[in-house]
Amino acid sequence: MTIPIRIITLLSLLNLSVLASDWPQWRGPDGTGIATASDLPTEWNDSKNIAWKTALPAWSGATPIVIGERVFVMSPSEQAAKAEAAAVEQPPRRGPGGRPQRRPQQAGVDGPGGNELLLICLSRKDGTELWRAQVDSGNELKRKQNNSSPSPVSDGKYVWATTGNGIVRAYSIDGEALWKVSLEDSYGEFGLNWGFASSPLLYEGNLIIGVVRGQNTEAPGYVVALDGKTGKEVWMVDRPSDAPYESKDAYTTPIPVNVNGKTQIVVSGGAYVTSHDPKTGVEIWRSGGLNPENSRNYRIIASPVAANGIVYAPSRKTPLLAIKADGKGDVTESHLAWKMEDKSGPDVPTPISDGTYFYVLNDFGQISCFNAQSGDVIWGPEETGIGRVSSSPLLADGKLYLVSETAEVAVVQAGPKFKLLGTNSLDNSYTLSSPAAAGNQIFIRTGEHLYCLSKS
Repeated sequence: MTIPIRIITLLSLLNLSVLASDWPQWRGPDGTGIATASDLPTEWNDSKNIAWKTALPAWSGATPIVIGERVFVMSPSEQAAKAEAAAVEQPPRRGPGGRPQRRPQQAGVDGPGGNELLLICLSRKDGTELWRAQVDSGNELKRKQNNSSPSPVSDGKYVWATTGNGIVRAYSIDGEALWKVSLEDSYGEFGLNWGFASSPLLYEGNLIIGVVRGQNTEAPGYVVALDGKTGKEVWMVDRPSDAPYESKDAYTTPIPVNVNGKTQIVVSGGAYVTSHDPKTGVEIWRSGGLNPENSRNYRIIASPVAANGIVYAPSRKTPLLAIKADGKGDVTESHLAWKMEDKSGPDVPTPISDGTYFYVLNDFGQISCFNAQSGDVIWGPEETGIGRVSSSPLLADGKLYLVSETAEVAVVQAGPKFKLLGTNSLDNSYTLSSPAAAGNQIFIRTGEHLYCLSKS
């Protein structure tokens, strides 16, 4: 198998112990959702192509990562029985001015899971648990997530875990606790309406974390780089926004973007897309346009995507901006390659692109394909029949894997013609996590289990 040069380059910035076939962080080795995996199954059932499944303590939106012979997942502990849980009264959630706010309930779940927030290491071979660590405590149901949403990240030597409370912890690959940092203690309360959910990006040994916040705080958002070995701050820059109210909030993850042989770090949300120098955090360029009507509730969930020098930045269904990444300063007009204003755009799922095609999966399980350079529609929106979707698509082995909130999986042929290759069920539990792929295996984390799928 030939490994693309761009993937080798990016992996060399992580650690030599991370292989191109690993899935070391949310959306894979280069943050695109594209895997080098091959010979993957398109159908499975209880007696076919399920290598193993492991029960997990509770549900989570965090994506599993795969490093060598280990798989890591975040999870709350098992939820207490309702009578017991009722005796542990959660403090009221506070809004602007300290006013109590109602805690919303999410369809499909009866609570956030247990109070402990865990990092669990499993054997890739058979799913047996190798070790677990309590990263943090304090868990809440925050509409479509709980406090275990950020995905872990690893370089093959260390593994880092982040929680919705802003705790960042480092462990050896064998589970030895190394250091702990509280983002809120260091930089102030998050102030996000629906909790912190961004995953860290690992780049050249640093954890880069974007905190795009604002509804319940006057403090600006920021981007921070922490030294992966020590947890010490390498740099921190404010990321100001003039967006109103909830539109200051975002739940996106930073991505690396290759621009003429140099890497930039791109962060989306708060009505803007910004690019930063990975060594200093200094802002290189900024594009507006994500909230053209200056709405009060234009929070952004889907993360940016990059391919062939273009950054694709979703908003709240519309617009979706395609921005040429080689600018400086305000590039709102000068570097707009194209714009999608179709209401069928994504809200929660992050799009995916191989540089030729740009795929958009919306929240209702419909998928479309566009020309990545021009934005012209190639096909779609097409129905997949899997229902509501919050997880982001996986592109691997010439196929797109799409996972619904009820653990239905559609497999779609990638390329210029739409073809639904099949749909498969897992356990019908509340599923938010995006799929991962490594080697000849797919890993799907449902509300109840972690599944390893491979041809049998």
